[in-house]
Amino acid sequence: MPIFLLLILLFFSSITSAALSVEEIVQRANKTIYYQGQDGRAQVKMTITDSQGRERSRRLTILRLDESKSDAIEDGAYESGQKFYVYFQRPADVNKMAFLVWKHLDKEDDRWLYLPALDLVKRIAATDKRTSFVGSDFFYEDVSGRRLNEDTHELLETTKNYYIIKNTPKNPASVEFDYYKMYIHKTSFIPVQVEYFDKKGTKYREAKALAIDTIQGFPTVTKASMENLRTGSKTIMAYRKVEYNVGLDDTLFTERFLRKAPKKKLR
Repeated sequence: MPIFLLLILLFFSSITSAALSVEEIVQRANKTIYYQGQDGRAQVKMTITDSQGRERSRRLTILRLDESKSDAIEDGAYESGQKFYVYFQRPADVNKMAFLVWKHLDKEDDRWLYLPALDLVKRIAATDKRTSFVGSDFFYEDVSGRRLNEDTHELLETTKNYYIIKNTPKNPASVEFDYYKMYIHKTSFIPVQVEYFDKKGTKYREAKALAIDTIQGFPTVTKASMENLRTGSKTIMAYRKVEYNVGLDDTLFTERFLRKAPKKKLR
């Protein structure tokens, strides 16, 4: 490619990037983290380390299905109704436990947790979405994502590599944080770091993308951490066998399959 043409392309690329509004940046980031492809599957190893260095690990599989049938930002592919199914294999005390989410845009999400030892399906209240996800440093809301219209978004700074965005809840009483900051990579739109601050302005919780790979053309976080800066606890989630557009069926995301796991779809 002639050098002058390359320079022109780079110039217009920088103009397009600079012209993005804060809403467009957040939409692209949300799509990259939660909405790539029409569905997805991943096997996950979760390692929880407490302040004393003691480790616990869990093995699980995550299935995801979007209502949106488009990957285009202009078609609203960055946010739609969505369903998640999380199935635990190890250790023995969580084997066959399952978590189901129906994510809605016009009302509170529906969440269920199946406890095999009791053969009990437990509804998770909306007030519990920002509590620990099965003993880890991730919250239930971290797994399925937070709706964009729940926060106001402010572009604080644009650096060479990142958009730094401050997100403030519209309903402060519904969450434990005062605001959170995202460092969104300007090319991949992956939030490589998310920091949560309390009402005193103290950072108490921090998420990081530790590894990123391109899978089926999609930039994908394959290793992530969440750290509780108050307790010293930290959880790392390592993803493998990540797949997109695997052809998942809507019927999998029902209470029936909480009690009877769809084993073929979890491999």
